Amino acid sequence: MKFGLLLPHFGEHASREKLLEGSKLAEDVGFDSVWVRDHLVFEPHGEMEKPNRTFYDALTTLTAIGAVTERIELGTGSLIPFRHPLVTALMAGTITQLVGPRLILGFGAGTFDHEFEAIEWGDRDRVELVRSNAEILRRVFTENNVDYADDNFKFNDITIEPKPVGGRVPFWYCGATPRSARLAVEFCDGWMPGRISLQTMAKRIDTMRELSEKKGRELPTIAVIPPTSIEETRDEALKYVNIPGLLAWANKSKFAVRPPSGKFETVEDLEGQLIVGSPDEVVGEVKKFQDLGTQHLVFDFRFKFERFFEQIKLLGQEVLPRLRG
Repeated sequence: MKFGLLLPHFGEHASREKLLEGSKLAEDVGFDSVWVRDHLVFEPHGEMEKPNRTFYDALTTLTAIGAVTERIELGTGSLIPFRHPLVTALMAGTITQLVGPRLILGFGAGTFDHEFEAIEWGDRDRVELVRSNAEILRRVFTENNVDYADDNFKFNDITIEPKPVGGRVPFWYCGATPRSARLAVEFCDGWMPGRISLQTMAKRIDTMRELSEKKGRELPTIAVIPPTSIEETRDEALKYVNIPGLLAWANKSKFAVRPPSGKFETVEDLEGQLIVGSPDEVVGEVKKFQDLGTQHLVFDFRFKFERFFEQIKLLGQEVLPRLRG
């Protein structure tokens, strides 16, 4: 199982020091990966984030981090398809040439209509844009003189250089819906939901196993990005978490497997949608994901970015060694 960190490249705590020095520290204490989100016109989630609209570009941020680290993987969770895929292909190939084959491209359809309306793509099916990106990137990463046409993009005789080191970049589908899991099996290398209950995740993975067997392919990499708070005690860790916000978000989730009451009402109901507690408790929560078959877990410290370095050290020194042991 691999372990990563969501980086503070958005909101009031976004800074050069936290991004670069935090990533170097994460590499030093044994993390496998660092991850960024993506927006064109950032609109903070009211239940989860403060109103600061600062947002550092995803791929630029990963390039800078790759330049100051040696081995840590660089992931997008998720990239939103508001870029032309040929632009993304050129950027991704360049990143791997500069820092090595460490990039993972997680893609998602995005939440906000206004980002696509701003570039006059508001009438496009965003899920189909993800599919277009997957196919175009696959082809231009490995072929020259590519001809391509679908409902979203059309071009002829295109060659993109440099191509990625190693010939390809893993492409993951990011989302928690039943459709996202099916699409991951259909044309992706991995599936990565964000906040998702353990029961919901188990249901999605069962579906993915069944579909993968029918297609005669390996199960895509299973990953997840749960909000996290770790302190010496559970009570202290809970002080930093917006529990009402998480409950409100969970109750808005149309396809979530709900608790017996039919409504998310308590911290216990958020099992899987939150990792919180002492180092011992965090180890136990992570092992629940591991038991489901999760292969890559990314800790989301957006509630704790003011204590980002302390959280990295606490996980790296007291949690990761036990999980790896």
